[in-house]
Amino acid sequence: MKAARFHGKRDVRVEDIAAPDPTRLGPRDVLVKNRFCGICGTDLHEYAAGPIFIPTTPHPYTGAHLPQILGHEYGGTVVAVGGEVRDVAPGDKVSIQPLVSPRDDHFGRRGLYQLSDKLGIIGLMWPWGGMAEYSIVNDYNVFRMPETVSDEQAALIEPTAVVVYAAERGGVRPGSSVLVTGAGPIGQLQILAARAAGASTIFLSDTNDNRLALARKVLPDVIPLNPKRDNVVEAIRDQTEGHAGADVALECVGAEAALATCIDAVRRQGVVVQVGLHVGKPALDAFAVTFKDIDVRGSWCYSTQMWPRVASMIGGGILPAEKVVTRRIKLADVVSEGFERLLSPAGEDLKILIDLA
Repeated sequence: MKAARFHGKRDVRVEDIAAPDPTRLGPRDVLVKNRFCGICGTDLHEYAAGPIFIPTTPHPYTGAHLPQILGHEYGGTVVAVGGEVRDVAPGDKVSIQPLVSPRDDHFGRRGLYQLSDKLGIIGLMWPWGGMAEYSIVNDYNVFRMPETVSDEQAALIEPTAVVVYAAERGGVRPGSSVLVTGAGPIGQLQILAARAAGASTIFLSDTNDNRLALARKVLPDVIPLNPKRDNVVEAIRDQTEGHAGADVALECVGAEAALATCIDAVRRQGVVVQVGLHVGKPALDAFAVTFKDIDVRGSWCYSTQMWPRVASMIGGGILPAEKVVTRRIKLADVVSEGFERLLSPAGEDLKILIDLA
């Protein structure tokens, strides 16, 4: 079968590899025929500067190592299941929850699987991934999709779970004013998640006007701000009650300047949520955090049990995640039409889906 495998920095190859044998599945294995797979910002960072998360020596829990089949935002159809699998059956349309971890360690016993020290991720630290024709995953990684969720939407549940969880971490509620920094795919999904949670005033800050224009198509009443020409903090204060600032700020870039903007723009006793991953160690204005009596919270992945709830939000139209999809490509074109396009400073694309049909 064909698979896109990461070998090193700017070295992703679409290769022929052996297809999984459905007669040799483990008792709790699920064989999936992959349908759509999104290119995540993490995949992009691996391509541009990796390996970062992808292990060069066997992962301590999963055993995965280079070369790695990429792709952790995906869905497909169940082909075969192991003898102890009960929740899905051949023919089911599914979405993949990609976190792999022990069920019986400190965090696993508490249902906090995403916090395990031995965490692995399908498509990064697992022998299989979504950028291939087939994959083998654990039964707990597979969630059956309702009829209201399309094949494309099934591939969008993973990044949508990230932003739904972040909105919950921030305490976004009906009537909240919210700032999102970063108008990439996660930032654009974040404004949709904020609206789904009830936010009435949503600001989006980014230095790329193309992406700010795309955001107006995703959420027409979003208030776009470009820090190259706008005083973001003052603009937000001018449009919030009491000139106080936003109730919640969600940093979706992983940039020091964006985090500083969030701290400045949030009101006293507001909440800042760090969603994007910082490559380095950013400076933090601890005086402002204390003086303004604000909370700064991390938001790592999501609860692995969120899939049915997020699927219902997408399928019911409450959170139309498909609005962020700007291009659909074939696996053979994943480098030229996928990774390279997303690395373009023009920022003309958001979410690119790989069509594996």
